[in-house]
Amino acid sequence: MTIAGALNFLGGIGLFLLGMRLMTDGLTTAAGDTLRVILGAATRSRLRAIFSGILITALVQSSSAVIFTTIGFVNASLLALPQAVGVIFGSNLGTTLTSWIVALIGFNLDLQIIALPAIGIGMALSVALGKGQYGALGRALAGFGLFFLGIDVLKDAFDGIGDVIDLHRWAGEGVLNLLLFVLLGIVLTVIIQSSSAALTVILTATAGGLIPLPAAAAMVIGANVGTTSTALFAVFDATATARRAAMSHVIFNLVVAVVSFVLLSPLLVAVHAVALSFGSQDQLAMSLAIFHTLVNLLGIVVMWPLTPRLVAWLETRFTTLEEDESRPRFLDRNVQSTPSLALDALAQELHRMHGMARRVAREAVSTEEPHSPQLTSGHRALENLNIAISEFASGIPRAGMSSAQLAALPDAQRVGQYLVNVAEHALEMIQDHQEGELAPSSALAVERNHLRATAVSLLDLTQVDRPDWKAATLAQARRDFETDYQALKAGLLHAGTSGDVLPRRMASMLERLSDLHRVVDQATKSAVYLDRYLTESRVQLVSPPGSIVRGQGPLPQQGSGSQQGPDSQQGSRSPQGSQSSTDQEGSNVA
Repeated sequence: MTIAGALNFLGGIGLFLLGMRLMTDGLTTAAGDTLRVILGAATRSRLRAIFSGILITALVQSSSAVIFTTIGFVNASLLALPQAVGVIFGSNLGTTLTSWIVALIGFNLDLQIIALPAIGIGMALSVALGKGQYGALGRALAGFGLFFLGIDVLKDAFDGIGDVIDLHRWAGEGVLNLLLFVLLGIVLTVIIQSSSAALTVILTATAGGLIPLPAAAAMVIGANVGTTSTALFAVFDATATARRAAMSHVIFNLVVAVVSFVLLSPLLVAVHAVALSFGSQDQLAMSLAIFHTLVNLLGIVVMWPLTPRLVAWLETRFTTLEEDESRPRFLDRNVQSTPSLALDALAQELHRMHGMARRVAREAVSTEEPHSPQLTSGHRALENLNIAISEFASGIPRAGMSSAQLAALPDAQRVGQYLVNVAEHALEMIQDHQEGELAPSSALAVERNHLRATAVSLLDLTQVDRPDWKAATLAQARRDFETDYQALKAGLLHAGTSGDVLPRRMASMLERLSDLHRVVDQATKSAVYLDRYLTESRVQLVSPPGSIVRGQGPLPQQGSGSQQGPDSQQGSRSPQGSQSSTDQEGSNVA
């Protein structure tokens, strides 16, 4: 191959990859929430999940994008692992559409007749319509044109290579010869980082007579294995759920590779029979596209009965990440670039933080120990998670977000800080203020115990995923607590001035009481703002994990007071109502 030929080859791959990127990004943006709706339907059964994976991958023309999106849904607890595995299996079959496009169009038409007008019209639409959905369709059309232009350049680059590089002599019938081509397919895909591009190279080389069909089929098997490198690179330093989902992708492709290599000869016979039925037995590219589809279909058939065992095994892997409370479980960098998925992930992580802060607060109210390792570690974990929340939220791209979603991001960070404050005041409540013993039958002891019990009940009411959650109920409980707090505070001041309680003990009790008041205040605000965040971002938590419960309809009207079912999180107040209540309660901090 001459230097000019090598440069043409690299340019063809570059055009193809650029076209794939533009096409995938454009179609994904134009689809909007459609992908989420389709994936939502995938939770109903494993079969639906497979068909969803096929459909979405065929739509966006990128199995990697679909797999990353699926991993994001698993991280946000919007897809259970069994359904995610089904989507991933289906995605591997859906990506074979690229092979069919190349085989049916790439070798039967003058590609420049398609490519150049598509590029011109697509970019004109993109410039004229901007960054919205219609502009994204223009970029997708331009990517479609670059896709075919890259194929055309690759076809020209492969002309004459057979005179210089004779791969036929390596393409013997022996197992070692075929394994060599499997390895070539793996290396090619890892280098290019696109199975679609690698398959296009293999198809064009085969159609040009450079590689015989058995060797090309072995390279396709290798390309299927090589595509798992993208998923493996994506889950470095990722959450446990992301690693489990990615591992299912790796296992599927390895099983497909082993089975298809062992059955290579029978599969090629089947490919020939199918090609005869299509009347295209002489078209090697068509035969290779049939082989690619047949191999992945065979993989689904083989893995279908094994999926429950695979999921059960994956659930036991990577458990160490889950055990570390200070490590985010839902904030994965693979979903950060998609605002809707990122908002889901933030909601799930804030919900987890809310449970941790509530546990710390309850323990601080009930314990008499001046030092508690559990509370200290809980406080540190919440601080680390709050930093992760802020970094994750600041990295979400603002382009394409609605005004309500943009308004929700500051509320997410506000909730995180409130929860850290809950743990901080809980620690102060037990560390610095030892109030001493009060006579159990004294009125002050009875009032203090009653206030603690009221605080615990109020903390329970801050759970925005409770079936009976209402912001108005929490606000009323907060006012009742305030009344009891002021009464106990006045009683302590009176007892200190009358000599019934020593001044030092009175001061200590008042400080601890003030810390309890701050714990309740911050916990209440965190719940109100979390409810507002869920309303503005149209996110609903899921219970149990794996079932999607999403707010697809319009935002609740102010003062509607409607309940949305047991898994709903929207309170009876609008965001504006939450704000006013928060401001009112904030003025009562001691």
